[in-house]
Amino acid sequence: MLACGLVPSPPFPALSRSPPLPHALPRNCLRSSNSRHVLSQWTQNRGSSRTCIATRAAVSRGEDDDEEKEGEGDGRSPGAAKGSGTSARGRRLLKVREEKRKRESDRIHNYPSWAKILENACKDDAELRAVLGDSIGNPELMRKRVEERVRTKGRDFRKSKTGSVLAFKVSFRDFNPLDSFIWFELYGAPSDRDVDLLGSVIQSWYVMGRLGAFNSSNLQLANSSMDYNPLYNSDNAVQSMSSSFHDIGDVEFQDNWGRVWVDLGTSDFFAVDVLLNCLTVLSSEYLGIQQVVFGGRRMGDWEEGMMSAEYGYKHFKI
Repeated sequence: MLACGLVPSPPFPALSRSPPLPHALPRNCLRSSNSRHVLSQWTQNRGSSRTCIATRAAVSRGEDDDEEKEGEGDGRSPGAAKGSGTSARGRRLLKVREEKRKRESDRIHNYPSWAKILENACKDDAELRAVLGDSIGNPELMRKRVEERVRTKGRDFRKSKTGSVLAFKVSFRDFNPLDSFIWFELYGAPSDRDVDLLGSVIQSWYVMGRLGAFNSSNLQLANSSMDYNPLYNSDNAVQSMSSSFHDIGDVEFQDNWGRVWVDLGTSDFFAVDVLLNCLTVLSSEYLGIQQVVFGGRRMGDWEEGMMSAEYGYKHFKI
């Protein structure tokens, strides 16, 4: 047992581990040379420990500085990378999301006001929504879809009856049933839908006339009473003189004027009454007509030979 509680030195100091030293030594242990040796060893170990702690702190500060520099290079605050705890991949994803958010903000602030109005109108209008389709979000494509809709079906999206409450005027100008034009003056340039409507009426009228529908010599039921079962004589119908249209041209349009050339052939003149009856309902319900003129070679600003769509020319093939 050694005095003063001194720890004996190991036989092989270089190969053995020193036991942990206390943080403080008793004062009476500093009197002998052996005590001074233990004090020196204890001081060296304390210095090594402080050196390791200082080194680790320096390394930690260096890593923090690197993260701050990287955050500044990405355009973020210096503390963002330090506090986020994300990897390089996470920071790249964050940058991509910020760029996407910026593009969305630019789209919102640079989006045309009329396109926003159309998008809002689509919520309550199924027809408009069907017209725009997948073009919502693309102003240029939306504009083309709306222009196509106006060109083909007119400007009114909601109104079902597009006719006129005013009756059209009827006049004759040297009308020759075998070689004459029938003119139609509309309230405006017709859309493709209007051309199809009027052209279909004229085509149906011609087909009936071609099949002999307008034959006044065989009107057996015109003056008959329906109170009793009327009698119809088929032999008289077969023996009556045939009456049919001979020819007809295409229905043409220039701006708000339309015309069709006809050769009524042997059809009776009441075929004109049938046509006017059809046009009366067409004008009041669907397509407003200002006047109908039978005969004449030129009406309004009609220009012969002008068949370019750029100048308002349209036609319906009979």
